[in-house]
Amino acid sequence: MHTATAAADLPYTEFPGCARFYALLDAAVALGTPEAVTDALRQALITLIHDPSIRLPDAVRQPVAGHYARRELYRSPRYGYSVVAMTWGPGQSTPLHDHDGRWCVEGVWEGELEVSRYELIDSDGERARFYLAETLRAAPGSAGSLIPPHEYHILRNPHDDAVAVSVHVYQAPLMQCARFHHDQDDWYVREQSCLMTDTID
Repeated sequence: MHTATAAADLPYTEFPGCARFYALLDAAVALGTPEAVTDALRQALITLIHDPSIRLPDAVRQPVAGHYARRELYRSPRYGYSVVAMTWGPGQSTPLHDHDGRWCVEGVWEGELEVSRYELIDSDGERARFYLAETLRAAPGSAGSLIPPHEYHILRNPHDDAVAVSVHVYQAPLMQCARFHHDQDDWYVREQSCLMTDTID
């Protein structure tokens, strides 16, 4: 199970280079419009990933048995966005899911992720139809964005012998999302899920 972290009580997680890290994200989110913000955040994450002076907390390199780990680093009191570091043990993945109507920018900090993007065809409330739009490998130092309604996807660590780390910047804290479990043909059953975070020790 994911355990709740005290992120709301801690303005940000400290680590080497964190001042530059948070300043670049603030500058990008201050641009306002989703397209401008996500474009700037993609460039900011690529810059930060390649900056040797920035080192994420050691805890984000530790996978959690049974699920990918979500560790919140920051909630911006000024702009409202949230930063979550995710740790992917070998073969760990998400189900097909959305982002509850929020934009998100995702950068691969270490390792590699497989990203499968889906497009919604139809929905009857409890079920939804999708088609697989594309699947790609995201290498370290790469970043991508999701802007609703194009927010349905699966993330997976495709390797059975390596850990991956990614950083996700959400428009607002992502506390819940819809998960979709395959039913038949291109139909999926919708399940509303609460999202928790793992502690940073």
